[in-house]
Amino acid sequence: MMVAEMRAFQILYSRAHFLNLSSTKYPQIHKLFRTFHSTNYRFFNDSSNADVSTIYDPMTGSLVTKRAPKSKHTESESDIDPYKLSNPDYADALKDDRSYGNVVKANHGSGSRFGANKKKSKSKSTWVCSDCGYTDGQWWGYCRECKSVGTMKEFTEIDNGGKTSGFQVSENIVKSWLPKGSGEAGPMRLTDVNRGINHLNWRFPLSGLFGHEVSRVLGGGLVPGSLILIGGDPGVGKSTLMLQIAAIIAEGREIGKPAPVLYVSGEESVEQIGNRADRMEISTEELYLYSSTDIEDILAKAHLLSPRALIIDSIQTVHIMGVTGSAGGIYQVKECTAALLRFAKKTDIPVFLIGHVTKSGDIAGPRVLEHIVDAVLYMEGEQYSSHRLLRAFKNRFGSTDELGVFEMSPCGLKAVTNPSEIFLSEEHSDSEFLAGLAIAVVMDGSRTFVIEIQALCAAGNSLSRQVNGVQAGKADMIISVLMKQAGLKLQSNAIFINVVGGATLTETAGDLAVAAAICSSFLEFPIPSNVAFIGEIGLGGELRMVPKMEKRVSTVAKLGYKKCVVPKLAEKSLEGLDFGELEVLACKNLKEVINTVFIAGD
Repeated sequence: MMVAEMRAFQILYSRAHFLNLSSTKYPQIHKLFRTFHSTNYRFFNDSSNADVSTIYDPMTGSLVTKRAPKSKHTESESDIDPYKLSNPDYADALKDDRSYGNVVKANHGSGSRFGANKKKSKSKSTWVCSDCGYTDGQWWGYCRECKSVGTMKEFTEIDNGGKTSGFQVSENIVKSWLPKGSGEAGPMRLTDVNRGINHLNWRFPLSGLFGHEVSRVLGGGLVPGSLILIGGDPGVGKSTLMLQIAAIIAEGREIGKPAPVLYVSGEESVEQIGNRADRMEISTEELYLYSSTDIEDILAKAHLLSPRALIIDSIQTVHIMGVTGSAGGIYQVKECTAALLRFAKKTDIPVFLIGHVTKSGDIAGPRVLEHIVDAVLYMEGEQYSSHRLLRAFKNRFGSTDELGVFEMSPCGLKAVTNPSEIFLSEEHSDSEFLAGLAIAVVMDGSRTFVIEIQALCAAGNSLSRQVNGVQAGKADMIISVLMKQAGLKLQSNAIFINVVGGATLTETAGDLAVAAAICSSFLEFPIPSNVAFIGEIGLGGELRMVPKMEKRVSTVAKLGYKKCVVPKLAEKSLEGLDFGELEVLACKNLKEVINTVFIAGD
C-alpha cells in the first residue's frame, strides 16, 4: 500500500467526518473500509446527546451524515442507511418481511448477526424431600419440614410455555360428561349438601368373604369418587388383589345387575391379564381390559365406556404428553394423579392406583403422591409365607386401624376367617412338648390375634441369647424382672425366645406371655393349651392394664379357651360381662402368676 493511501486510511478513522473518497480513485482503501466495518459505522459526539453516523455512499460518491436520538430503537425502511440496504444480509432480512428493528435486536441481543428473535426455554430447579414431599427452592442439606438428612433430591422443571397439565387434561375429557352450567356452581351450605343423602347407602359394599375383608379396610365399603392408592413389595399380589376387586365390582351383586369396570395396565398386555384371570377363574363379562400408558387416551376410553370403577396398574407407567420428564418422574406422577383426581371427583367414579415400592418400603417417587389421594393401602407379606395383610395407612373415609388378612392360593387371594390360626402351632397330645409355650392376645388395629410365644432355657451357657419376634431390649427387661422380682435363677441359662409364624410382637400386651413361656421352660412345667395371658409387666414385677381388655377377653372366649390371666386392675372393667365357660384369673404381680398357673395347677 502506498504512503499516501496509508495516510488517507488514518484520516478515515478520525473522530470527525470521513473523507470524500471515491471507490474508483482509492479502491484499496474502499476495500479496507468494507472489511473492517462490515455492519455499522457510528461515531458519537461527546458534546451532544445524539448518535452521529457518517458513512461513504459509493452510489453518489459523497458522505452521508445522520443524527438520531439514543432512545430510538427501530427505524423505518426509508431511514436505513444506503450501505445497509446494499448489504446482502440486510436485504434478505427485509425481503422476509422482517423489520429493521428486529434485525438490530437479534444482532445486539442474542449475539448472532442477523438471526431471528427466538424465545429460549427457562428451567427451574427445585429440591423435593423423598420422605415427606416438602419442596424447597434451594438445597439446605436436610429437609426443613421433617428434619431428615440426605432425602432432598433435585428436580429440574423446564418451562415449555405451559402446554399441558394434569387438570387441563382431565378437564377436557370430563367437560362433556357434566351438564351445562355445572362448572359455574358456587359454595353450598352444609345442610344442602347432606340433604337427601343416606349415609348407610352412600358407600357400595363388596360382596363375599373376600369383598368383606377389603370393605373392612376401606372403612365399610367403596366411596364414589374416591382415589385409592395400593402399595406393596414386588410380587406381593397387588395386581391379583385389584383384579379380584374389579371382578366383584363388575358382578354388581349389591345393585342386582352387572356394571362395567375398566382395568388399565401399562406393564402387561391384555393377553397376559387375561391369562391371569383364567387362572383365577374370573369370567365376568363386564370387566374390560385395556393396555395403555397415555392418560389422555385412558380417560377418553373411560369416557366412552362410563365404568363403575377405573383401575390404573401402575401410576409410575403412565404419562401426559407435554409434561416435563418421563413416566415415573415426579412431575409426571403428580400431573397424572391430578388428572385422575379431578376425573374421579367430577364423575363420582372411584379410581384405584397401584404404586411401586422402593427398597426402603416407600411408594416410588416423593411421598407427595400419598398426600393427594384419599386412601393409602399397603399390602404386606413375608417372603416364605402365603399369608398377606392389607392395612390402611391413610383413609379420609374411615379408620386406619382396620386390617385385612388373606391367603395366597393358585386361584388368587382368599379371606382368612380366623387369623389366629396363622400364629398357632399344632396341639400335641404329649404334654412334654408344651413346656415353654404360652398364648398371648394382641391387637393389630381393630383385629384381635392369638399368638404363640416359645421360650427355651438351657443350663450351662449364660452368654447365649437369641430373640426372634420380640424386641431385644424388651426381652432383656422381662428376664431381669423375673430374676429380681420373681426370684428365678436365670443367670446360668441360655435363653431363646421365638414368636410362631414370623410375627413381630410390638405392643406391651404380650409381656406376660413372654414371661410365662420363660417360667414354663425354666421350671419344666407345661402350660395347659387352654390358658391365655394378657398384660404388661412393670419393672417392679407388677401387672399393668392394656387397652381394649374386654375385646381381647371376648376373643379368647370365642376361640374356646378355658382360662385367661389378666391384671388385677382389669376385674372392674370385666365385671358383669358374660364370657361363657371362660374363667378370668386376676393377678397383681409375677409371683401371683407363678403361684396360680404353675404351683396351683400342679
